[in-house]
Amino acid sequence: MTSFSSCSSSKNPSQAPNAQINENQENLRVMSYNIHHANPPSRPDVIDIDAIVATIKTHDPDFVSLQEVDANTERSGKGNQAGIIAERLGMYFYFAKALNYDGGRYGNAILSKYPLKNATSQILPNAPDDITEERVLAFAEVKLPEGPEMIFASTHLDYKKDSSSRIVQLEKILEISQKVGKPMILAGDFNDIEGSATIKLLDSEFTRTCRDCAPTIPVNEPNRAIDFIAFTHPENKFKVKSHKVINETYASDHLPIIAVIELME
Repeated sequence: MTSFSSCSSSKNPSQAPNAQINENQENLRVMSYNIHHANPPSRPDVIDIDAIVATIKTHDPDFVSLQEVDANTERSGKGNQAGIIAERLGMYFYFAKALNYDGGRYGNAILSKYPLKNATSQILPNAPDDITEERVLAFAEVKLPEGPEMIFASTHLDYKKDSSSRIVQLEKILEISQKVGKPMILAGDFNDIEGSATIKLLDSEFTRTCRDCAPTIPVNEPNRAIDFIAFTHPENKFKVKSHKVINETYASDHLPIIAVIELME
């Protein structure tokens, strides 16, 4: 049986955020962004939250999946980066710790213009005898003003080149998506490319917002896509209107992606 555990390092604002919400929502703007703990690769000792906030704000997403988020680490300073970003954008947020790191915590987060309900996290398994970092899935229920009750989720799969853990981790995510019984939008850094066993497994249950996806890494002369947005129940809930890679080469070592998903009748 799948065990769901609330993450103690999460927070939801108790007051409604300042983000502009379209009450007659017909399209969802969904972003995924590996933020490299807000450290621009060209400036190794700098933390630039403002650059991350500006990138997100420019594209006005309804939901954001963040990866490589620090909370109170020595390298990034005081504060939960997800909370800081959410406050500046006027969005709700939930942070899920993957592991303790550098005196603080490190993991994924979700940002939303809409209130998050039953936000929780699941530590993802690693393959037997695979010594690697822990990874996590963050997910929450959202009720759209003019649409279905759905799940928004953020993940970051194992980074090692020939990892067998990514398959095990994705199998757990698919198990969770089947158990929740609601349409799910999943976004994150999958650390694998189209045609790999990992992405073929993702495609067996989810519909990605791109095919022959434009590359997302490295930011200078990118040559492969490893960041994706995908959803379940495509036949009667969601339809892809657009998908693009955002050409922001300063703030992180990944290019962010954004998709517009149409809500179906």
